[in-house]
Amino acid sequence: MSMTDPIADMLTRIRNASAQKHSYVDMPVSKVKTEIAKVLKGAYFIRDHEKIKIGNHEVLRVHLRYIRENTPAITGLKRISKGGLRVYVPKDEISAMERGLGMVILSTPKGVLAGSDARKEQTGGEVLCKVW
Repeated sequence: MSMTDPIADMLTRIRNASAQKHSYVDMPVSKVKTEIAKVLKGAYFIRDHEKIKIGNHEVLRVHLRYIRENTPAITGLKRISKGGLRVYVPKDEISAMERGLGMVILSTPKGVLAGSDARKEQTGGEVLCKVW
């Protein structure tokens, strides 16, 4: 079965696993998913990520982070740019999330970056998702 939006699948897996209080979640590996996981780790939304081999397949294992009595660090994920509607922002219009409690993740010419890093690098790009 083919997957039409692997990034949305990644976000849904993380959302579902954290709602069920799992310690980690596995998903098919790709370069973009690995880069998104690096950004999430840098912002302390996840504990860690790693590529592991299960049978003949390589998977990305994302270790979820919890705070205060099993409250997930990630309370929300939303896919912004989709297959039918790509959303691009110039460097001057990258929005900061409300009260600094979340972030946007962008795909830029300089790689996959958090919104704050893209502003520092003075580059715009495609808004992949919002995380809070």
